Amino acid sequence: MITVVVTWIAFYIMIWWITLFVVLPIGGNPSQHEAGVEVIKGNDPGAPVHLNLKQKAKLNSIVAAVVWVLVLGLSVIFHLELPGTGS
Repeated sequence: MITVVVTWIAFYIMIWWITLFVVLPIGGNPSQHEAGVEVIKGNDPGAPVHLNLKQKAKLNSIVAAVVWVLVLGLSVIFHLELPGTGS
């Protein structure tokens, strides 16, 4: 039983990291160059002015949870087993 729980937690973490790259561009924050902000020497002019990383992490956690529940539901409906979770 513990193997099943650990496997599904690891699966959620993988989904979280994958969905992070989908959520990061959401919000359309202009880059420092596009916003006309003075770019400090050593900074990338393509870096966003306001990153809002906490909001994006919260949104990503919600999106990842929805995807994870869908995958879990589909695995139950279609009787799919993850490796290491055999019956």
